Amino acid sequence: MERFVIEGGKPLSGSVRVQGSKNATLPILAATVLAEGIHRIENVPGLTDIFAMCHILESLGAKIVRERSTLYVDTRNIEKHCIPEHLMRQIRSSVFLMGPLLARLQRVHVTKPGGCNIGARPIDLHLKGLAMLGTEIVETDGIIQCAAPKLTGTHIPLAFPSVGATENIMMAAVCAEGETVIENAACEPEIVDLATYLAKMGAQIEGAGTPEIRIIGVDQLTAASHQVMSDRIAAGTFAIASVITRGELVMKGIKEAEMEGLAAHLEPLGVHFRPDPEGIRVKAGSSIRPASELVTKPFPGFPTDMQPQTMVLLALAEGESRVTENIFERRLKHVHELKKMGADMHLDGCTVTIRGVKRLKGAEVFASDLRSGAALVIAGLAACGRTVVHGVHHIDRGYEPMEETFRQLGGNIKRIQKDAEQ
Repeated sequence: MERFVIEGGKPLSGSVRVQGSKNATLPILAATVLAEGIHRIENVPGLTDIFAMCHILESLGAKIVRERSTLYVDTRNIEKHCIPEHLMRQIRSSVFLMGPLLARLQRVHVTKPGGCNIGARPIDLHLKGLAMLGTEIVETDGIIQCAAPKLTGTHIPLAFPSVGATENIMMAAVCAEGETVIENAACEPEIVDLATYLAKMGAQIEGAGTPEIRIIGVDQLTAASHQVMSDRIAAGTFAIASVITRGELVMKGIKEAEMEGLAAHLEPLGVHFRPDPEGIRVKAGSSIRPASELVTKPFPGFPTDMQPQTMVLLALAEGESRVTENIFERRLKHVHELKKMGADMHLDGCTVTIRGVKRLKGAEVFASDLRSGAALVIAGLAACGRTVVHGVHHIDRGYEPMEETFRQLGGNIKRIQKDAEQ
């Protein structure tokens, strides 16, 4: 029940080291199940979602040691195939373990996963893909029991380029007999990072990052070491925060290639990215420009995970913008909260019309999910006066202590307990 208290209006400038990618780390941790041994995973962010995945792995028999941002995952004693329901409910990414457990133990028992309440997030594509590889699936009262005495490669066309389904099918297919072709696969950079790690383990994968991925199954994989890519969504959040407060930022450690897709969408709005010896430099243009039509789409389209933060940017643009959320129908709850802060927004179905204002004002707001929470924090940092953001636990799922990051950049933000004095 913690909250952030923010006194806004100060430029955010300086340098920040971008954390490892949450969305890459979670499937990579699941993939450690595929090979017995001690895996070394570097650049792992300290997030509640990561801690939850580690607890699940430990419940299955793994032993995990953390040394700063490096995890040593010992999977030699994994023998359990049932994931406890209370752990499944903590994170949606718990579903990633289905493919690896089927490949290693030939069976898995799970319940429906948890995660942010941002709309319908069915796992039908996961189950359909695993079934096509030879998995027998029985679902009763929310309990999913899967058995796969033999996984066999096949052609799997996805009805939608789901990132999670692509990753789950990849992890099952690397140990299936014969060739698997995933058609209409997701192309996100995190898919490439997972494929790179699987290849280090001995998997044969081609086409990751394209709509067609080809996998030749192998008999055995071995434990490997890997450095997780930087978090492009966290970097995008920091970049927008710096621009709307009229600061200048150096993001350390992140590569240009990791930001290319996002930069292509933010540059036209006045968020300028330039190479820097330590990473990438972010600077505001002469003005924040509106977006006539911004629609969330699978990669390389505009990412849904950046929609709330970009909406804050457009709230301060010179002109009118239209943003349509095409991925998650309930990922617009922040609109009401931003209107409390003086944003001029009109919601019609899944489309928001935004008329830029000169400034936002502090208010008491409530985070409903991870990215909406991040958006409210950066809005508070740009606003005049005091902003109180409730629901900080959502933000902790995807960002290392956000208040520490923004304080080192000059922001006036503190985390307080429910009953503490402001």
